[in-house]
Amino acid sequence: MLATFACDPAETRGRLYTEAESAFRSPFQRDRDRIIHSSAFRRLKHKTQVFVEHEGDYYRTRLTHSIEVAQVARTIAGALGFNEYLTEAVALAHDLGHTPFGHTGEDALDALMKPYGGFDHNAQALKIVTALERHYAEWDGLNLTWETLEGIAKHNGPVMQATGAGGEDLPFALADYNARHDLELHTHASGEAQVAALADDIAYNNHDLHDGLRAGLFSVDEIRALPIVGPAFAAVDAKYPGLEESRRRHEALRRVFGVMVEDVLVSSRGHLQRLNPASAQEIRDAGAPVIRFSDHLWRDLKEIRAFLFARMYRAPAVLEMRQKVTKVIEDLFPLFLADTALLPPEWRKDVAEDEGEVALARIVGDYIAGMTDRFALETHARLIGQRKAVAGAAAPPVPGR
Repeated sequence: MLATFACDPAETRGRLYTEAESAFRSPFQRDRDRIIHSSAFRRLKHKTQVFVEHEGDYYRTRLTHSIEVAQVARTIAGALGFNEYLTEAVALAHDLGHTPFGHTGEDALDALMKPYGGFDHNAQALKIVTALERHYAEWDGLNLTWETLEGIAKHNGPVMQATGAGGEDLPFALADYNARHDLELHTHASGEAQVAALADDIAYNNHDLHDGLRAGLFSVDEIRALPIVGPAFAAVDAKYPGLEESRRRHEALRRVFGVMVEDVLVSSRGHLQRLNPASAQEIRDAGAPVIRFSDHLWRDLKEIRAFLFARMYRAPAVLEMRQKVTKVIEDLFPLFLADTALLPPEWRKDVAEDEGEVALARIVGDYIAGMTDRFALETHARLIGQRKAVAGAAAPPVPGR
């Protein structure tokens, strides 16, 4: 049973392009299914969070992360009375716009795209599901419902003010689509999208601890000093003394997971009771998110994130790899910009001579953003390696060698 403040699929604001709905799936179920079957979703298999794709089979990829986020999101949505299918659709789509090499790749591409409107992975996710997926006969994109698109665009909160202030700073992809299909960017998103956003926080806080331990970037003894984590290990040690280390670690970290989920449920129920919304729109117009951690748990999570930032995201081995993959993006972007013949045929057809450098740069940016870690590395080795070989062959001999 849906709560009164849940998004009702029977009252969806519809799709940009009108189409007959399914007789046996709700609009939000259909959105979820289209996202799962998209090319961009499959590519997440070879896009990473922190570690580069080839560094280990057990580290999280964007695909495994998205599946974990969707599982947590559905659990929370169901417990609170929100629409689970809409929540799952937003959760599964939230990382579609990420570049190869995680946030390192995004930072590099954003710097290169600054003269052309910049790059933002949330805006890119929207562009993918509204334009870059090209499989249907009657439209580009997946033609998702307004509610799913809204959740993708602003699950982290409003991106402009009701007065329109901030609109000039919108990423191009977001501003361009919103001009055709108003997503009400000045309000908060639905409760379902807010659940997906918190599920993202829960998933990455937990699995970054797990992946960091597996990578040897820190030890169990070190993270036992952290809030939430320390009590979780203490509880496991008390109940299972002498437990094998891998099982001990798993038991403790799943308790950390549980603490975060339970906190969101208790805190969010309190906010919902105080607001007492009678519709999904009242949640959007509440002026603050209603799905959130308690203040004390949020302080604990900030301490955990500070530890991970210092010991994982800025670990020497990670920083070294960040430099290498940044160079890959920095080499490929000007190469494709200067020679569009290097683009695949399906991308070259979008390049029109009269569109100018900005349009061309955005096409190149879209192409690079869609690459997987593996494909970006292979493309760089093939194209840059060829040019170095040609340059070396053409160079005059060095005297004395």
